[in-house]
Amino acid sequence: MRKAFILDTNVLLFDPHAVHKFGNNDIIIPIVVVEEVDRFKKEMSENGRHARMFSRMIDDLRKEGELSKGVKLPNGGLLSVEFEAGHPLPADLPMDKADNRMLALAMALKKDQPKRPVIFVTKDANLRIKADALGVTAEDYEPSSVEPDQLYAGTATLTVDAHLVDEFYTAKKLAFSPQMGEKLKPNQYVILKDSTNPNHTAMGRFSKELDCIVPLLKPVEGLWGIFPKNAEQAFAMDALLNDDIKLVSLVGKAGTGKTLMAIAAGLVKTVDEGVFSRLLVSRPVFPLGKDIGFLPGDIEEKLNPWMQPIYDNVDFLFGATGSKGRRGAGKGCQELMNQGLLQIEPLTYIRGRTIPSQYLIVDESQNLTPHEIKTIVTRAGDGTKIVLTGDSFQIDNPYVDSANNGLVYLVDRFKDESIAAHITMTKGERSKLSELATNLL
Repeated sequence: MRKAFILDTNVLLFDPHAVHKFGNNDIIIPIVVVEEVDRFKKEMSENGRHARMFSRMIDDLRKEGELSKGVKLPNGGLLSVEFEAGHPLPADLPMDKADNRMLALAMALKKDQPKRPVIFVTKDANLRIKADALGVTAEDYEPSSVEPDQLYAGTATLTVDAHLVDEFYTAKKLAFSPQMGEKLKPNQYVILKDSTNPNHTAMGRFSKELDCIVPLLKPVEGLWGIFPKNAEQAFAMDALLNDDIKLVSLVGKAGTGKTLMAIAAGLVKTVDEGVFSRLLVSRPVFPLGKDIGFLPGDIEEKLNPWMQPIYDNVDFLFGATGSKGRRGAGKGCQELMNQGLLQIEPLTYIRGRTIPSQYLIVDESQNLTPHEIKTIVTRAGDGTKIVLTGDSFQIDNPYVDSANNGLVYLVDRFKDESIAAHITMTKGERSKLSELATNLL
């Protein structure tokens, strides 16, 4: 039986192509949703772009027929724009609110055709609660959701015989066999543990091309004075320095060293080794708490508060390294920026660009939607490496959550690709206070 899906405004702002994601069913857009989308269309934000994209798409569909009667979609669905039927609601739900008008339409459709399932799709949790109280089936829109506890971790621990650990150290590789466990994914990081002596261990990375576990890259000088303090950081260092891995995702709580290690590796590859022409560090602009309003000055001065966490990490690295002979030794952050070796900017203007031969770091990428992540990764030109860092439990974007943000979407889609690597980082190393705050608060 065909179902009727009523879409809320926030669904279309999250994914303007959502009307094509419900198969051979009836897709209903309340007229109040069209009005709400119209209010977003002039914004220069991602919401504004999605609003304009949706409006153009619906306008093109008008050529196929009358939206009031329903227009067939390529997947067999039927899209229509409908007015509220005026179904009476409880006095506590006034009809001057858009949410309540959508609920009234859902109740009217349910009454007219009681045998047809009517499903109200919205990303507003409170609206789903109200719909349920009125007897209307409500669902969240999660086309590609992955719960954090189900997310691919990127690491594995294999318990093996003692001679295999010794063989790995001697031969600098270890062929994978089914007796070790489930088949490893490309660039999955492994801890080999002696079955008789838990302290006898080794760390490596599974190479799909060689079909064996290979040792990690361990620079003697570290990364600009930064050395891994745990296995997760050692795995991250290997992925960040490996030129064959073009996409790295680091997911973890605050204080695990995600951003610091990514920037340190980028400086090594750009300033020291010259593998990349520039280190480009970026992050989305989302305030924590209430916004303080407009900021004075030119664009650089306006962006300084948003980019300050990146400047802090770079300045820390310049203070941490005492090595001589580096191309970057004795240079400050501003001097590297003046020479074009380092660029720090927001993600606002990345659309339409092609970024070749650069080491691109996107910090706080848990605030990005799957569409925004796609936009960023598709900017990569020849020779570019992209590093995405973030924490799915520190989200400031109201349109995404821990299960459907762009970062977890990318990790899930790229886990079987040989040019990508992922590490979930759980051990905080910032300070004892930071670790306790993260765990207890």
